[in-house]
Amino acid sequence: MQGTIFGFTEAQISQFGMNYAVTGLMLLMMVIVGKLAWDSKAGKFGGIALFIGLTLGVAGFVIKLLIEHFLKI
Repeated sequence: MQGTIFGFTEAQISQFGMNYAVTGLMLLMMVIVGKLAWDSKAGKFGGIALFIGLTLGVAGFVIKLLIEHFLKI
């Protein structure tokens, strides 16, 4: 069991973090942006602008996952 933590290798823990922990943090960020739009009474256009502006990083992460999936990397 040399080099493992609770029976998992460093690569497995890293993969778990990238798949689940980062996804959970992105969902939390979406909730925060939604609350910000609601509290500021931004309306439909303002809410859409907030979601686009503040969640562009999420789109990049999703595109990265799609590229990895389709190219089998």
